[in-house]
Amino acid sequence: MTVRIERLVTSGQFTLDGGTWDVENNVWIVGDEREVIVIDAAHDAEAIARAVAGRRLTAIVCTHAHNDHVNAAPELADLTGATIWLHRDDLPLWKQTHPHRDPDRHLVDGQVIEAAGADLTVLHTPGHAPGAVCLYDPGLGTVFTGDTLFQGGPGATGRSYSHFPTIIDSIRSRLLTLPPETKVLTGHGDATTIGTEAPDLEKWIARGH
Repeated sequence: MTVRIERLVTSGQFTLDGGTWDVENNVWIVGDEREVIVIDAAHDAEAIARAVAGRRLTAIVCTHAHNDHVNAAPELADLTGATIWLHRDDLPLWKQTHPHRDPDRHLVDGQVIEAAGADLTVLHTPGHAPGAVCLYDPGLGTVFTGDTLFQGGPGATGRSYSHFPTIIDSIRSRLLTLPPETKVLTGHGDATTIGTEAPDLEKWIARGH
């Protein structure tokens, strides 16, 4: 069976540092007709469960722990029996949203998450958040970047737990080294490619945010 990537857009709010913003999030479902994983369970567990459509959900992988990327994770896990994965460095952010529930497993740089023929390598890419990760599958020619890299530049670094020089270093060393044709599937908005974004690195640095 062929591995496929499905996108579900959910709507809700992002809250941090006393502010709240309306957002739309990309929820990525990767797998085949029988088994899938979900990348970033955002806002609406029931909608995500409907999109999973009776397939076995083995893992809910969190690219980072901002509330808009993890707020539906425990409910979705309870609905499906899936395991929640998060990098340990993002536990302080996770606890802001889920103080009484821990992730089930901790992501580690270099580990491979397998599901239905997909092999997603975890790339630790701090900067937007301390435990931010990207998920790269060379076979699919795709990297899921969460809020680390978007069409047009890096994720925001103006709030708590974020750091601009760190995200630039993560993008330079972990993402722009991938093949230029690699498709970049982001946490919000439209897709891009590594080759499209790479020439603008110095512009981002000069802009400084």
